[in-house]
Amino acid sequence: MTALWGLTVKGICEFNDKILLLKIRHDSAHDADKWEIPGGKVKKCEFFDEALKREFLDETGLEIHIDSLYTVVRKDYTACKTSQDIKSVQLIMKVTCQSDHVEISEEHGEYGWFSLDEVNDMIEHELLTPPAVEAFTKK
Repeated sequence: MTALWGLTVKGICEFNDKILLLKIRHDSAHDADKWEIPGGKVKKCEFFDEALKREFLDETGLEIHIDSLYTVVRKDYTACKTSQDIKSVQLIMKVTCQSDHVEISEEHGEYGWFSLDEVNDMIEHELLTPPAVEAFTKK
């Protein structure tokens, strides 16, 4: 069986010099209790910018403006439902919002606004998902 390729888009959102991260629920099959950058999968025939706006609204209740491409990372994983190998390209975008009022979805247990120093400390203590670590440490 050959691996499938997928596209994911995530957004680094800054508000008042703080970065928004979401904590994955403790009972998740992937990266439980790790902090991640908001975003998700791009659906078939969906533009990736619209996917990011949709995912951000679903996960955080925030309407965002996409500013620029930040970086690209890759995450390979096994799909929970089908056990298929997935190779995922993740576009990490810089985004802005007009408010820091977040209403998280059921797929996350917490959210927080963190300074870059706090994010670096979280990386050091292995509290972020591997794609988030790669995004924040890529030059």
